[in-house]
Amino acid sequence: MRRLFMISLLISPWCMAGQIYKWVDPQGVTHFGAQPPQGQEATTVMMPSSPADKPATPPRSNAIGDQQTIDNTVKKQVAEQQAQLKVFCEQARTNLAQLQNNPRLREDVDGEMRRLTDLQRQERTTETQKRITDNCQ
Repeated sequence: MRRLFMISLLISPWCMAGQIYKWVDPQGVTHFGAQPPQGQEATTVMMPSSPADKPATPPRSNAIGDQQTIDNTVKKQVAEQQAQLKVFCEQARTNLAQLQNNPRLREDVDGEMRRLTDLQRQERTTETQKRITDNCQ
């Protein structure tokens, strides 16, 4: 039984690939079959092809062009990040110079100007130096 099932599975693609005929008998009933009837006119039915029968279509986009577009986008992003980092480093170095050279710094807190204590100034100096070390060359 199992062998018969396996054989039918192996043969079925060839059976499906054969011609299919269509004819109408004298009573007006339409018939389909693998063999045309004797003494009667039959037409061949076109079977739709399977997706495996169709040739593979090439990709619509140009892979090299797509890669160049991606490369250009990444290069632009890197350039923007480097420009932002340069501005950050310049501002951090300016702030560090102010913190180190000006003992009377003030900051705006809720619309009021308050003077930084020596401890606050030292903490901000240390934080700014660390940011420059971590982010700037």
